[in-house]
This record gives sequence, C-alpha cells and structure tokens, in this order.
Amino acid sequence: SLSLCFLSLSLSRCFLSLSFSLSLSLSLSLSLSLCFLSLSLSRSVFSLCLSLAVFSLSLSLAVFSLSLSLYLSLSLSLCFLSLSFSLSISLSLSPPPPPPLVEVNMATEAGCEHYVRSCLLKAPCCGKFYVCRLCHDAEEDHQMDRFQVKEVRCAVCDSVQQAQQVCTSCGVKFGEYYCDICHLFDKNKKQYHCQPCGICRIGPREKYFHCLKCNLCLASDLQGKHKCVENVSRQNCPVCMEDIHTSRIGAHVLRCGHLLHKTCFEDMYRTGAYRCPLCMQSVWDMEHAWEQRDKEIAQTPMPPEYQHTTVKILCNDCQSHCMVSFHVLGMKCSSCGSYNTVQDSGLIQPTEQQQQQQQQQQQQQQQPESDTQ
Repeated sequence: SLSLCFLSLSLSRCFLSLSFSLSLSLSLSLSLSLCFLSLSLSRSVFSLCLSLAVFSLSLSLAVFSLSLSLYLSLSLSLCFLSLSFSLSISLSLSPPPPPPLVEVNMATEAGCEHYVRSCLLKAPCCGKFYVCRLCHDAEEDHQMDRFQVKEVRCAVCDSVQQAQQVCTSCGVKFGEYYCDICHLFDKNKKQYHCQPCGICRIGPREKYFHCLKCNLCLASDLQGKHKCVENVSRQNCPVCMEDIHTSRIGAHVLRCGHLLHKTCFEDMYRTGAYRCPLCMQSVWDMEHAWEQRDKEIAQTPMPPEYQHTTVKILCNDCQSHCMVSFHVLGMKCSSCGSYNTVQDSGLIQPTEQQQQQQQQQQQQQQQPESDTQ
C-alpha cells in the first residue's frame, strides 16, 4: 500500500512538471512572437501586440492552474484507493478468532436425545462414531454391542482414545456417571451396575432388589409381594413388542407377574383395557366394575326363550370351569364372582323336565314372599 502511495505521488509530480513546462514554453514562445511582430510593424500596432502578449500569458497561467488542480485530485484519489485496497487485503488475510477455551474437568452440554455426554462411541461393528448405541441402531441396519466398545472420540478436541471417563488430551469429563462394563456415559441419575442383570439400572441402589427367579431388579416394596415368573424380563413387551430388559423405559409389574412398559400400561388404562395381554387376567381390582355389571344385568332380562339357557365358561382370573346362566352382557364366574370369563361351550337349552323343575322352584320361591306380605 505504501509503494502504491509513493507511485501515485511520483506520477502526479511528473505530470505536474510536464504541464508546467509546456505552459511556460507556450507562453514564452507566444510572447516572443508577438514582440517580434510588434517591432516589425509600426508603432501604432505596438499596443495591440502588447495586449495580445498579456492575454497569452494569462491564458497560460489559467491552463497551469487547471492542470495543477487536476493532477492533485488524481494523486489524492490514487492514495485513497491504495489505502482502501491495502485495508481490504489485510482484513481478508487476517486469521480467524481463536476457539473459546474449555474449562478443564467440566462436562459440556453435549450428547443426544437419549444421554448427556461429551464423547462419541466408536461402533465395533462398522467403525462409525455415534453418540450412543440407540442413535447407531436407528441409523444402521444392525445393532451395536455396547460391551465391545473400545474407543471413544472427544466431542471437544476430537481426539480418539481408549474408553474412559476423562479425556486424556483436554481433560473434559465425558459424563458424570461412567460404567466401564456397559460403557455408559450420562449425567448423574444415581445409576448402579447390577451384576445379575448385566446392565446399569437407574437407582438409587438401596431402593431396588434383584429377584433371582424373575431375573430382574424390582422396587423394594415388591419384595415378597409379587408373583414371580421365571426370566420374565427376557420377554418383549406384549403391547409394543419391544425389549423390556434393556429398555430405558421403566417396567410395570402386573398382578399376574407379567411385565409391561410403564407407558404401555398407561395407554391400556386410558383405553379401558383391564386384562393382561398374555394371560388375560385382570390387571387391577375390578370389584366395583363387577357390582355395576350385576346391576346392568338385573335391569336387562333376557327374552323368555333364553331365560333358562346355560353355558360353560372359563374364568380368566381364577382359572375355574363352571356352568352359569347365559346373558349377552356377561357371564359371572360362580367361584370368584368375576365377569372376566370366556365361553367354553355352546348354548345349552334345558329339557322340558328341567324347565318344569325350574318353574316349580321359581313358584316355591315366590310363595314365601307372598306369605310374608
């Protein structure tokens, strides 16, 4: 930029000196020619020649001043142009601002929708980096084995290293909680690793126990108060057909001992479904609902041709078989009083002798009532 400024100044000086010499030579030649012309002519014409010489001199001075102003403005414009050009080059070549400093041993708010962590796992199956196994399984056509993860990449300094809790390069903490077996990085939720389950559970540990028969960690208040089903957690949820044992969604233990995701159980409750999808037992106390069903059946008598019709049923709650009267609103179990029953045979019409016996029994029941009145 300085060289361009000096170049513009030197050019302006050259043009200025050239214009000055041209104008001066022009005025001198014109005045000398007029003087010789005046000497050759008569004295009367001398005054006219003198005036013409003065006019040529003034004209040359005007041209000189005009050229001076023109080249001065040109030199100034070149100076400003060179300065702006140099500033633009310096701004374009200036280095980018340095990245913000990361405080050592402080975890950044990185991660995914599943976990809060500051690293990416290197999938041992395909060698790609993902924040967690769930993100990997959603993008790929295979599943990541979390136990085989050996390397991680820091989300702050991008250094690849052995799986551990703290970055060896920048010192950032990958997660408040870290399990060296499951390679789980996450914020502190009072997690603990259950050795019989083989995975990490959300705690605290003192509020849960591991049922050896169910092979599952359950809440402490269910100890000795739940129905055990062997390896029940190794089955998929019967509602959504997703895995229960390794799911991040909590499990709900039904009265029959089967498991559902808590979200699936809540959906069942909202839709009015009251039976286990696997064994069809009632999942909560239905005594009030059965009392309401008794009132509905008493107010809705069957037509005469079906009043004495019976049917065999199987109770889903107590697993008993019994013969009961048929009704379109439900067949009540004679053992436990539940209406959670299924028809086990076709309709059974009574014989004429049975009909006569039933009519006699009804008449005998009505006679004491009339006597008391």
